[in-house]
Amino acid sequence: MATLARTNPALRRLKTPVLCAALFAAALLSAAETAAAPTGAAPASFAIAGARVFDGDTLLPSATVLVRDGLIAEVGAKVRVPAGTAVIDGQGATLLPGLIDAHTHSFGMARSDALRFGVTTELDMFNASGQLTAAKTERSGRARTDRADLWSAGTLVTAKGGHGTQYGVPIPTLDDPAQARAFVDARIDEGSDYIKLVLEELRDAQGKPRLNTLSEASLRAAIQAAHARKKLAVVHVSRAEEAKLAIDAGADGLVHINADRLDDPQLIEAIKRRGAFVVPTLTVEHSAYGAGNGKQLIADPRLAPFLSSAQKDELGRGFGWRVEPDKAKNATENVRLLHRAGVAVLAGTDAGNPGTSHGASQHGELELLVAAGMSPVEALRAATSTPARSFGLSDRGRIAPGLRADLVLVDGDPTADIAATRAIRTVWKNGYPVDRAVSMPTLQPGAVATWNAGQPGPRWVASFDAYMGGKSKSQLQAGQGGGTALAAKGDLVAGLPQPWAGLMLMPGPTPMAAADARSVRELSLRLRGDGRPVSVLVFSGKELPGTPGLQLVPTQAGQWQQVSVPLAGMANVDLSLLRGIAFAAGGAPGAFEFEIDTVELR
Repeated sequence: MATLARTNPALRRLKTPVLCAALFAAALLSAAETAAAPTGAAPASFAIAGARVFDGDTLLPSATVLVRDGLIAEVGAKVRVPAGTAVIDGQGATLLPGLIDAHTHSFGMARSDALRFGVTTELDMFNASGQLTAAKTERSGRARTDRADLWSAGTLVTAKGGHGTQYGVPIPTLDDPAQARAFVDARIDEGSDYIKLVLEELRDAQGKPRLNTLSEASLRAAIQAAHARKKLAVVHVSRAEEAKLAIDAGADGLVHINADRLDDPQLIEAIKRRGAFVVPTLTVEHSAYGAGNGKQLIADPRLAPFLSSAQKDELGRGFGWRVEPDKAKNATENVRLLHRAGVAVLAGTDAGNPGTSHGASQHGELELLVAAGMSPVEALRAATSTPARSFGLSDRGRIAPGLRADLVLVDGDPTADIAATRAIRTVWKNGYPVDRAVSMPTLQPGAVATWNAGQPGPRWVASFDAYMGGKSKSQLQAGQGGGTALAAKGDLVAGLPQPWAGLMLMPGPTPMAAADARSVRELSLRLRGDGRPVSVLVFSGKELPGTPGLQLVPTQAGQWQQVSVPLAGMANVDLSLLRGIAFAAGGAPGAFEFEIDTVELR
């Protein structure tokens, strides 16, 4: 993440307890484990004929691509299409492999936003580990889906008080090199596909460090531990000094470009000799230094109809830092120098930051890479075959027999004019055409199912602090005496600054995805507690986790009480983008149980 203190103003001004942001992460964890891609029958066979085909490496002037059961079956100028197979006319268009964004942070609707713009795979660089099990299952199959596939670093490797710890959400940190192997093993056990390490001091205008960073000994030990487990080790850097240290320590890749100065030939040669790749994230670098292209993407008529209102807001925002055009120029020139030297450059946006948006920003990143000296073909490789090879994604990134049918058909010829990637005719994921229409679910007034037919209602998930290394637990079960009451039962365990456990109502189709709830005025329910207070937190708005609405409800042990939460007009609540309503057990550590019933949105 591009120096996260500069990435999310909402997090910098968050003044509510750690519990608030932690509940966001825990809810994401719980829901993501059970989230499943939409399923359907095996995709029908079809062919795309007469298109230019950029196969991830080279351009075929005119070819036919035959797709069968979600996989590419044949590619070539003389492919015979079986009788009865649907044929899509590709005249005047170019067929591309699904794009790969090699640096994202994928929460909420990110993966759906990405897919609408032809990004069929996202390589996430810091995320809740709770998404990872479901993500591995999704990407290994060929079911119909409305989301890009996800690979992730999970929790990054950072120091106490380092980059990644400044959001109010506790995360494990590495401060003793002797613990590096155990630390890396824990990340891999959580499902991390590769290991991301952080060298970042976030220096102020006077050059004074504002964050702690990994020691050289911890950096080297963690990279060695990753390699011992046969995992890539990639390093966040923002200065040439950090880049040099990371490469000397054995990094497989750098996941930002340094902009503090132009790289010297020795550093460039060291990167090349190491065989490391670089994901420069020019999109976020330019945005951070006041030269972002977000507003230009909003104004592009080829992109604008497919941008949600939240995406337009993301693209229109800036970091609020001073404008430093020289640093933006340094970033661009360093890409030019690296590419000229033969270093592998991968297209990545750092989407999730101000001035970026999932999917759309990848088209802007391609344009920036071309401006940095890459040819359009080289830029296309940077978004397809090069990241696939660099990260070992053997089933995607090219159009070749046996690979999955993640495809993008665009008008024009992006091998001549890179901006033609924006003129999308059709996106296919796993051989299924993608619905590119922008929509947001609407939450209507009415009853919300709690416990029914032996299981919780579909919108409810347990939420607890295990993701952050806490030992609290919460599970959902039927309330006492049967009926429709939903109980959250577990243990609140000391160990974190503010342990948490409870449950959360998810209004959207995916974890923390927004729903339009402007027709709702209040949340009404019956609550029976154990004498502990219960915190009701309302998450909403365009930025995550943001500052939630908060209502504290005292309880009397064993007694039902009627609770009304006035959502409309509640401080820090935007009902046009309602993301989640959490209920958390309060009080001292120990066993807890509370029940809710007769939940109604009014």
